[in-house]
Amino acid sequence: MSESEENNPEAEPAAQTDTTPSEDSAESGIDQDVIRAIPITLTIEVGTTQLKLRDLLRLSQGSILELDRSVGELMDVKVNYTVIAKCEIVTVGDKFGISVVEIVAPLERVKPV
Repeated sequence: MSESEENNPEAEPAAQTDTTPSEDSAESGIDQDVIRAIPITLTIEVGTTQLKLRDLLRLSQGSILELDRSVGELMDVKVNYTVIAKCEIVTVGDKFGISVVEIVAPLERVKPV
């Protein structure tokens, strides 16, 4: 013990700098692994339409429904039914994919539809 520590018994011990990630997350109260494991539903909405039940029942193979989007218009990226981004449809090999063009501002995400 140094002389200054002997003279001041209320002196705080030196701070520990060796903390592990689990201690940090425990201190903040949020376990990041638990947050990252929450399942979500990601949906790409091409467009919507409204029709009467009788028209729905008349649909058959080859029927065409007009949607509320124009050709080239951006699609909605939804997480748990909330629009979070706008995207374009792209092809990746022989599969479809998306290219995110715009992220919706957090305040816009919580506005009622």
